[in-house]
Amino acid sequence: MRIIGGTSAGSSLKVPSGLSVRPTPDKVRLAIFNSLAGFAEGTRVLELFAGTGALGLECLSRGAAEATFVELSARHAHTMQANAKSIGISSGQAKFIIKDAFVALSQLRGNRASFGLIMADPPYGDKNVNKRSESFAQQMLDDENVPALLEPGGLFVLGHTKRDTLEIPTPWISKNTLKHGDTHIEILHLSSG
Repeated sequence: MRIIGGTSAGSSLKVPSGLSVRPTPDKVRLAIFNSLAGFAEGTRVLELFAGTGALGLECLSRGAAEATFVELSARHAHTMQANAKSIGISSGQAKFIIKDAFVALSQLRGNRASFGLIMADPPYGDKNVNKRSESFAQQMLDDENVPALLEPGGLFVLGHTKRDTLEIPTPWISKNTLKHGDTHIEILHLSSG
């Protein structure tokens, strides 16, 4: 696994051992950043369910002002910190929050944080036929803190599996859906109304 673009392109990233982390594959990240076309540059980024931190570190490599990584596992967070250091990210550019994503969202909102780009590739949900998804991805879409943290004109990039059919609630509007095998990436923005 490696950084695919920007100042740290080609740098390897460590992945925690075991089955508890599913990094966003290089090809999927490439599709995301091709679609974003420089959007991350100069912006503040929030990565939820960060795992290896690959999405946020990719943003920093591509010129993001700063990134906040939220990950429940302290072991994974330590790997992320090591990855950030190994690719030359300054300590002021990367913040790490070891906490449940939904608790962190509430606290960030309480602190009046805001981000131009929010990214999440949470653990995949089960197949849902004739019923509303109960996956982490759907919970992210339903959480009122996510749109409250997004700056005007910002984007929310959300990964899920093809078998997990999401309902896109108000105030979200789908800008694009990237499909790569079983992985779907929703690129969303807020309705202006």
